[in-house]
Amino acid sequence: MISKTYNPTDIEAKWYQYWLENRFFHSTPDDREPYTIVIPPPNVTGVLHMGHMLNNTIQDVLVRKARMEGKNACWVAGTDHASIATEAKVVAMLKERGIDKLSIGREKFLEYAWEWTYKYGGIILTQLRKLGASCDWDRTRFTMEPALYDAVIETFVDLYNKGQIYRGIRMVNWDPQGRTAVSDEEVITKEVQQKLCYIRYEIQGGHSDGAGSTLEKDYVTIATVRPETIMADVAIAVHPDDERYAHLHGKKVLIPLINRAIPIITDEYVTMDFGTGCLKVTPAHDPNDYALGVKHNLPVIDILNDDGTLNEKAQIFVGVDRFAARKAIIKELDEKGYLVVAEDYKSNVGFSERTNAVIEPKLSLQWFLKMGDLSKPALENVMNDTIQLHPAKFKNMYRSWMENVHDWCISRQLWWGHQIPAFYMKDGRIIVAKTKQEALRIAREKYQLFALSETDLTQDEDVLDTWFSSWLWPMAVFKPSYDPNDPKAAPGDLDYYYPTNDLVTAPEILFFWVARMIIAGYEYQGREPFKNVYLTGIVRDKQGRKMSKSLGNSPDPLDLIEKFGADGVRTGMLFSSPAGNDLLYDEKLVEQGRNFCNKIWNAFRLVKGWKVSDDTSVVEPPLAVLWFESKLNQTLIDLEDHFSKYRMSDALHTVYKLIWDDFCSQYLEMIKPGYEQQDQVRPIDKVTYDATIDFFERLMKLAHPFMPFITEEIWQEISERQPGESICVSKYPTAGTVDKSLLADFDMLFEIISTVRNVRNSKQINPKTELPVAIKTDDKNRFTPLEGLIRKLAVVSDINYVTEKADGLSFMIRSVEFFVNIAGEIDVEQERANIEKELAYTKGFLESVLKKLSNEKFVANAKPDVIDRERQKLADAEAKIKTLEENLAALG
Repeated sequence: MISKTYNPTDIEAKWYQYWLENRFFHSTPDDREPYTIVIPPPNVTGVLHMGHMLNNTIQDVLVRKARMEGKNACWVAGTDHASIATEAKVVAMLKERGIDKLSIGREKFLEYAWEWTYKYGGIILTQLRKLGASCDWDRTRFTMEPALYDAVIETFVDLYNKGQIYRGIRMVNWDPQGRTAVSDEEVITKEVQQKLCYIRYEIQGGHSDGAGSTLEKDYVTIATVRPETIMADVAIAVHPDDERYAHLHGKKVLIPLINRAIPIITDEYVTMDFGTGCLKVTPAHDPNDYALGVKHNLPVIDILNDDGTLNEKAQIFVGVDRFAARKAIIKELDEKGYLVVAEDYKSNVGFSERTNAVIEPKLSLQWFLKMGDLSKPALENVMNDTIQLHPAKFKNMYRSWMENVHDWCISRQLWWGHQIPAFYMKDGRIIVAKTKQEALRIAREKYQLFALSETDLTQDEDVLDTWFSSWLWPMAVFKPSYDPNDPKAAPGDLDYYYPTNDLVTAPEILFFWVARMIIAGYEYQGREPFKNVYLTGIVRDKQGRKMSKSLGNSPDPLDLIEKFGADGVRTGMLFSSPAGNDLLYDEKLVEQGRNFCNKIWNAFRLVKGWKVSDDTSVVEPPLAVLWFESKLNQTLIDLEDHFSKYRMSDALHTVYKLIWDDFCSQYLEMIKPGYEQQDQVRPIDKVTYDATIDFFERLMKLAHPFMPFITEEIWQEISERQPGESICVSKYPTAGTVDKSLLADFDMLFEIISTVRNVRNSKQINPKTELPVAIKTDDKNRFTPLEGLIRKLAVVSDINYVTEKADGLSFMIRSVEFFVNIAGEIDVEQERANIEKELAYTKGFLESVLKKLSNEKFVANAKPDVIDRERQKLADAEAKIKTLEENLAALG
């Protein structure tokens, strides 16, 4: 017995468990064509959010469709260890227990980190099951598991031995709260209200004799939003052609409050018409200043500790936090006469994505990977479409980044992660090796130090950037081609599944993850890691704001699934999410998704409730069946075109329109049996019923990738299934013959029906009142096959064919004139008044168009398409006036 209403909570858990028990999602290499997707591994700290919902729904659509097409579909799930985020979570947990990270040491801290990971790390993957994600859960990977850990370490050693990895002092993004370097993609730029301070620096050696609005007696004035860094200044720079400061070249100024003398230098980098034209040079705390310092051989004075407090090199406010020091210094500068003015000023400031701390540019001894030569194949093979980006508009952004690539800072000052396999001898020499034992062997052989022991080697404390593990993801998740311990071993997963097919991810990590995976793929496999990259948009609220917990504008995805069902949420997310464009989320979208489920459910109940006739005299399918067969085949062709171009939202809309409009609203209405008596439905013939059931089954298969749960439920109910059967491994429909002529005839049929219904509605005629229709045509045979459907759906009594005008209201469809006789069904006087009113309005409109087209200036200057539109308006108005006048005449 089919329930009256569709209740997703009754079926979703049931079918997901059924899929798992029958291992429909599991994949092992065989002779089928593989179809592979690797999940962008969510952070082990994460929980499901709206972006995950969109991203994983798209992946599931692609995987489910490929599986139904007979491909060996493999969707690899997994999580990323997320060094910075996870360490911050563990540190916070320990702090609540009164434990300090540094006091317990690395080994004990890692025990707590693993404890936290085991407890919380699988939450998001469990939540993805609620969404219906058809991942091969047997293949779930974690970037810190032993095999993947080893792969990362081996890659570091290999690249170091190739001369691609080096250690040096460079300017990095420093997170004072996390106390680690962070990558560019982990820095979020925000506009912040600050104070722009104009500060006077005294010229050493007496009064100046120059002139200029920014030069006051024995001072030059600089402007800065970071007055706490003036103690790290090493020079004042002016443009060599700036006449205001020409007499100061070679002189020195004194830094306010500490009176340390620094030189005035000249450089064309300084912009004369920006600010005061004087630039403070602070190489330790600004990347551009660092470049100036290198160019002019200036010293570097770093006045900040790793935690963002001032150190002893600052001389004043030592130990004070940088922002507290800023306020105190502004106050003291003002009190001592150095502060000219402090203005409100908005500027962009970088924040750590993980801790929300303000980023400090900082010179730091770090490990770097040379990117110049490594990145060339990754650029070339995206530009030549070996790897295709969808949408292609991102190619230019990709090229811009890859053509200006910088060396990658790959070290992080953390304990949670892949510890850098560099071992230091007591004299400072470095041995890079996979293990300490291997490092000892290399040191003994290389330096002939046979008495050396492991206690003489100290491993680097830092770990590798999280991206340095995830850039190996499409390779590392599969077993290597051959077992190194067994030369006879058969080819493994990597040979079969690599390269993967599609990657679905967000544009903001196109360069920092996608590009790096491509680089690693060409370096270690000699080819691309995937063939297509589908770039989703950002899920935003109706105001255009990115959804976030801090704004409180993001619904809980699990609450949405509970309320609307997983299928409703999946389709709701995809209704308005074209590739590369942001999705403006509105709960009405998921309501529409839920309504779609209800529409399908009610249509299924309707069909299954019909009684099938025992009469075997009907052997040919009716015209409606032939029409929907062609419509279904044409839609399959259109659908494949959308999928081939990764137009996922268009693909869903195509399925939605086919089911809701063409099948439910048109086809079922055409074949729906009438009544034998007032309360008894006439049986439907078996040919039509069997065709309808077949259509329903194929429609469920088309919809299954988008809405897996309801389609499985209905598919199982359509006919008797054997244990272990499922729609998710059934054959995906393929397009057959399309009768274009039949489709055109039915398009006209639907226009006729719609127009007659509109006439009835506009004249407030009872929907059940049958109206006679006349058709002015010389080709009666064109309409004869459609007569029965016109009578049924338009509620028409008689259909007459005429060669002259007939009584009634007329309308034109594709050069054929139709007449609906409504005599006796309307108030003639009221109808005449309505027509006269509309006629007067249309004549006025016609006059305005004629006036515009008679204006020589308009015709001479307007674009051709604008002129064409106006002429079309003229023709439409003239035709409408003619019809209205004829209708008026028909009323007598």
